[in-house]
Amino acid sequence: MTLFKTFLILSFFLPTMAFAQGGEDRPATPVIVTEVTQSSFADEVEALGTLKANESVTIASSITELVTTISFTDNQRVSKGDVLVKMDAAEELAELAEQQSIFDEAQRQVERLTPLVEKGAASASILDENKRDLAAATARLNAVQSRIDQRIIKAPFDGVLGLRNVSVGALAQPGSMITTIDDDSVMKLDFSVPEIFLESLKQGVEINATTEAYPKKNFKGTIDSIDSRIDPITRSIQARAIIDNPNGELKPGLLMQVVLQKNPREAILIPEEALVQSGQESYVFVVKNSKVEKRKIELGMRQFGSVEALSGLEVGEQIITHGILRVRDGAMVDVKATEKDNEPLKELLEGNQ
Repeated sequence: MTLFKTFLILSFFLPTMAFAQGGEDRPATPVIVTEVTQSSFADEVEALGTLKANESVTIASSITELVTTISFTDNQRVSKGDVLVKMDAAEELAELAEQQSIFDEAQRQVERLTPLVEKGAASASILDENKRDLAAATARLNAVQSRIDQRIIKAPFDGVLGLRNVSVGALAQPGSMITTIDDDSVMKLDFSVPEIFLESLKQGVEINATTEAYPKKNFKGTIDSIDSRIDPITRSIQARAIIDNPNGELKPGLLMQVVLQKNPREAILIPEEALVQSGQESYVFVVKNSKVEKRKIELGMRQFGSVEALSGLEVGEQIITHGILRVRDGAMVDVKATEKDNEPLKELLEGNQ
């Protein structure tokens, strides 16, 4: 640090003399002030939530059969209807061919007899009997086709697959997991908040969510639905927010910190370092014409180093943020700098040289 910079910082803490009104020299305390402004403000409700996929399914076999074909890899993105697994269906395909021939013959008989009955050349009862045979053949054909479909597993919706848990040649069992599929285009974030904030939970209200997995990112969402019941043990209610996930960064099961904005409004915010506490009362030092006025204010909510002033201050007034301990009501001050964005003290003093 240069000798000049050292002198500059030290001079801020040393008493100086200023020429006061009326032509008298009075001790003037060097201070740094900030201007009172009004900005958007809201109370914040914090909660923890767990992510869920928009749609999530465990893909499993419903029958006992030999796996013959696997058409996917781990973490593959698939579309609805894509074939994932095929199982041995040789016996069913042979039965399907047999039932198809029976169906075709029954349909031909109905088509041949229909015009004859209309002309009176054949009995209507014979036509009815053939129609019953056709209906039975159709039912048997559909039953065989259903068994074949059970041996072809397809993606139920667009999404990303999980890890593969089966191999070609394995005997699939009913309920045994093959893989998972998640629709992660949007994510559901379920979180609980105390019942006292019930009024703040409304559809469409915006939320901010963060996670340790991406410490530098902030994810925005909106409340989509609210549970119909309050937990009688925890006295909390569960809400669900929807978060867009176009890049697939968010994963089901991820823990997230949720911040819900409550009672948004325009408010006067002042730095916490400008406050002076005296018992239960709060004060600030207002500077007018280089003179200090100790003023009582009413405080509201606190947030990130700032506090809401409900009364006692007007927009545009200047209050002391540095040098508070050395001033008193009615004292003269020498404003060295005006703080705007929480600049470091050294930077403020150097900028005023």
